[in-house]
Amino acid sequence: MESHEDTFIEISSVIAGTMRLGVWGENYNTAKLQEFIEGCIDLGVTTFDHADIYGDYTTEAAFGAVLKAQPELRDRMEIITKCGIRRVCEQRPEHKIKSYDSTAEHIIDSVENSLKELNTEYIDMLLLHRPDYLMDPDDIAEAFEHLNDTGKVETFGVSNFSPSQFELLHDAFPLVTNQIEASVLHRQPFEDGTLDLCLRYGIQPMAWSPLGGGSIYSDNQSEEAQRVLAVADRIAKEHEASSDQILLAWLMKHPSGILPVLGTSKLGRVAAAVAAVEIELSQMEWYELWQAASGQTIA
Repeated sequence: MESHEDTFIEISSVIAGTMRLGVWGENYNTAKLQEFIEGCIDLGVTTFDHADIYGDYTTEAAFGAVLKAQPELRDRMEIITKCGIRRVCEQRPEHKIKSYDSTAEHIIDSVENSLKELNTEYIDMLLLHRPDYLMDPDDIAEAFEHLNDTGKVETFGVSNFSPSQFELLHDAFPLVTNQIEASVLHRQPFEDGTLDLCLRYGIQPMAWSPLGGGSIYSDNQSEEAQRVLAVADRIAKEHEASSDQILLAWLMKHPSGILPVLGTSKLGRVAAAVAAVEIELSQMEWYELWQAASGQTIA
């Protein structure tokens, strides 16, 4: 098995998610998408998180149109993409039901398609999007080895894997991350062993929906969200920051080095997230937010 040092790539402390840039969100045209990409890079956010299914299999191509027009941007960024979900949509009429597929054939075919859509010769990091109940770790390892040997994928990881699922695959092939849902409103990874495992193997996790998918700021806030926001607002004043920056700093304080995957399409919010990297919460402030979210003191 390769060492983790052999499979390390440099990625930014904050990651730009692309899910809402295409038809599932802003539906940016090529010019607006280029403006967003260049703006992120100028802010130091050089890592972009994709999945083949985003925009019903169209968002990679929209991003790739920018790289076709401005190929020099590719050398200034890292591209993450995911595969393993078969989504039912007009673009994939052969998909009769939504299902998972982590066979070597599907992984390799998905990567070949992503390379074409993204107008790139290689992917910096490939993640399996969801754990496949039928996954064969040896078959997956064979696909990963092929893709790495042929220079098409630099590093590999998973998304939404449980600790046992992560270990099962990590034993067959070295993984560099587990992209999980984590926020002050979704604290399970802190308690179910997911983050413990990342610390054990020296792996940096990524967190999608790091602000709870925006539910903290929704018009129909839960009592939990109201409690969290009240505490976050108070702590934010003490740090001369905004509440969303405090909630990102809360995630990033964990010693595993959680990397937030932003869901925003606004450069101002990207800039705020970058500034949050410099905020150092105290132990007490961190637990104040945990207590606000859980509604009770710790044992």
